[in-house]
Amino acid sequence: METLQQKTTILENLLREAQQVAIAYSGGVDSSLLVRLAVEVLGPQQVVAVIGASESLTQASLTEAVETARSWGVRVRVVHTAEMEQPEFVQNPPNRCYYCKRELCAALQREALAFFGKVTVLADGNQVDDAADFRPGRRAAREAGVRSLLAEAGFTKEDVRALSRQFGLAGAQRPAEACLASRVPYGTPITAGLLNQIGAAEQILREAGLSGFRVRHHGTVARLEVPASEIPRVVARGAELAAKIRALGYLYVAVDLEGYRTGSMNAGLAV
Repeated sequence: METLQQKTTILENLLREAQQVAIAYSGGVDSSLLVRLAVEVLGPQQVVAVIGASESLTQASLTEAVETARSWGVRVRVVHTAEMEQPEFVQNPPNRCYYCKRELCAALQREALAFFGKVTVLADGNQVDDAADFRPGRRAAREAGVRSLLAEAGFTKEDVRALSRQFGLAGAQRPAEACLASRVPYGTPITAGLLNQIGAAEQILREAGLSGFRVRHHGTVARLEVPASEIPRVVARGAELAAKIRALGYLYVAVDLEGYRTGSMNAGLAV
């Protein structure tokens, strides 16, 4: 098995072979590392970071991602994706992410053509561990010819975090993030109002000093997934937090005893 240094060398060689790269950038730890390393290897003029702006991404996350990439000298393009105009996305089937990713991949192709005069190497931030989760968006990426250079080089999530620490990236230990639509049970229609409600509820937890959490939307119920070690702290402030979250339109606020886990809304799917 390759060491982190060997994997890094493989990734650097993949970038050199690409010469120019357009990266689907979210501001998360994976795509941030790929953008940062691409700038180191190729220089900022050979890299463009493309971030999709929609109701599924909070304004705070968008602003932070753009400012971070620009601080590295990277050219950033914010494209307004239109997944909320797609009935297939709004209806929220189990393959919802396919339609969202298809929008982003099309934008990535357009921006690569605009910046480089050709459709060059397109890349996203997927790494090896992502294969263990249900990710229908991967099909859209394959159809668009988007490569996962981190995965090709053998990077796991821990490898990404380790190299991010070496680079001194602020988000090296940041918990994984996902779009707000991932908080909604499949079959429940996605609306801008619903996403705003979830985003506001999560902001309440953020302001309470929590991280690595999700507010899962179940109609009138907000199910809080927080790290298991934080459950006693949340319960101790239960009345205060519940009152604030109920003010957003929920009738009930519940704490999930299993704590936060990735992809919990996929429970019961035959994948």
